[in-house]
Amino acid sequence: MPELPDVEEFRRVLASCAQGRRIERVEVADAGVLRGVTARRLGRELTGRTLAEPRRHGKWLLAPTAEGPVTLFHFGMTGGLHCDPADAPPTPHDRVTLTLDDGRRLRYRDQRKLRGIWFAATEADVDRLLADQGPDALALAPGELADLLAVRRRRVKAALLDQSTVAGLGNLLADEILWHARVHPARRAVDLSADERRRIDAATRDVLRRALPAGHVPTEGRWLTARRDSPA
Repeated sequence: MPELPDVEEFRRVLASCAQGRRIERVEVADAGVLRGVTARRLGRELTGRTLAEPRRHGKWLLAPTAEGPVTLFHFGMTGGLHCDPADAPPTPHDRVTLTLDDGRRLRYRDQRKLRGIWFAATEADVDRLLADQGPDALALAPGELADLLAVRRRRVKAALLDQSTVAGLGNLLADEILWHARVHPARRAVDLSADERRRIDAATRDVLRRALPAGHVPTEGRWLTARRDSPA
């Protein structure tokens, strides 16, 4: 499932492929991934616009245009963003394709279609769409996550997965953070000691720091993800 490091990798794909490029054509092969916008409106609103610097909040990828409107991508369990050369054939799961002014194609590819693509005409619309999101996990200051967990009565893993607490963590990251912090996931966050919360806070920064260059949760060394499918 795409989590913060994966979406950060998609942000890099978007930046390297499309930042500063004009959208020449919008093709919607499957309108089932569009949320709150029709295929016709999406094409009308984006065609001819120039993509600006992309940004990410949690698991959301935001693609603003120089003219103002913003496209928001959420990748669910199986989504991804791909930059293909002009002559690359589509795949069966390409749902929306943006053809750029250099001929390359930016493709939103998703097998299960659990989330999708939103369109925001203004930054106020972006704020409304992301209103239920907590602070981005990568932007937390030291100690901030510890303070957030101190008042959460849910199990600590559930609190980390709650996007209104902190945005960007998924199942793999939450497990890794708690594994490295040596805290059982079933413990209630509010019952943790101050030291345990500090360990989670530090482990979150460390896990994200090492996962970001890879573009995914690492599967090697002492990482829990490397051991998930190992025989007991």
